[in-house]
Amino acid sequence: MSDRPFADADADAVHAYRSARPGPLVAATAVVLDLRGRVLVLTPSGRADRRLPGGPVDETETPETGLARVLGEELHLSVPVGRLLAVDSRGPGPLGRARIEHVHLVGPLPPAQIAALSCTQGKVASADWLAPDEAYAVLPAQLAPRLRAALSALYAGSVAHLVEGVPQPGSPAGLDPARRAALEHAGAFDSASHRAARPKAVTAASVLCTDATGAVVLVEPAYGKPGRWNLPGGGIDSDLGETPRAAARREVREELGLDLEPGRLLGVNWAHKPGYPARIRFLYDGGVLDAPTLARIRLNPTELLRWRAVDPGHLRGAVKPSLRRQITACLRARARGTGPLELHAGRAVGPGSRGAL
Repeated sequence: MSDRPFADADADAVHAYRSARPGPLVAATAVVLDLRGRVLVLTPSGRADRRLPGGPVDETETPETGLARVLGEELHLSVPVGRLLAVDSRGPGPLGRARIEHVHLVGPLPPAQIAALSCTQGKVASADWLAPDEAYAVLPAQLAPRLRAALSALYAGSVAHLVEGVPQPGSPAGLDPARRAALEHAGAFDSASHRAARPKAVTAASVLCTDATGAVVLVEPAYGKPGRWNLPGGGIDSDLGETPRAAARREVREELGLDLEPGRLLGVNWAHKPGYPARIRFLYDGGVLDAPTLARIRLNPTELLRWRAVDPGHLRGAVKPSLRRQITACLRARARGTGPLELHAGRAVGPGSRGAL
């Protein structure tokens, strides 16, 4: 006799067997944001407890489709459900069954969509946009940590693994740095959990090219804020084994249509914003491009809108301050034959840094 109770059964018998098996309830929660980073918090009708939008998932739904349905029912909101931010497992509650909560990003919503929101009578009494700290303060004790971990995962570009709202050892996001350090020092991590819990960094490679007059070649991306100029370059595909130098060459070829071998490394810039991964940029010398080479530039319209050459003295109005400092420091290093420079937000640090300023 088979040890699988439905080994020889038909599809209906298999479904009946699985439906009768005890299992956890599945629910989905939305972290709905506006353009200012505020969180949508609901007050259910007839209750004082605040909560986030969401609810149980029907047996024929995925968490994403179930959440989309609930958002429509509660708020008349029809938008795509975004990426997974956290999974929270909880023990048996009033119904005697464990619960698994999927937490997804929704938004950020523009003003027009926010204005169109309306609370369904009998379900939601009010909907308020709160700063994260305000939301933590008004949500029940079991929900505030879930929101905190989900927002941590959002800005870290990762996913939080929670049990009863508490980030678990090895959770890629949401784990308090002090607790992570204590677990590391106690030898509590296996190698996989150690890799998952360590802070991550985003890496990029850029190329500093000038024309015959010394003007710096800049490009305007087709994405992000309009009027934001940058150096040619982009992200390093480190998951594919790409090196910074190879990424610099690939990006210039893809963006400008020029196959240029990057010159020497001029600097490495480190930038950090609390709550976000650190950003590391490798800056390579792209040399002086003569007129025929500049005439061969062919922009990739999916990536870039325009290019131009900007005199170093006019960079202040063209690029962000951090990038301006990086370009200025690297131009000096190129002219003096020094470097590579160690830069923090464009400021040279370490031995010999004063001469690079």
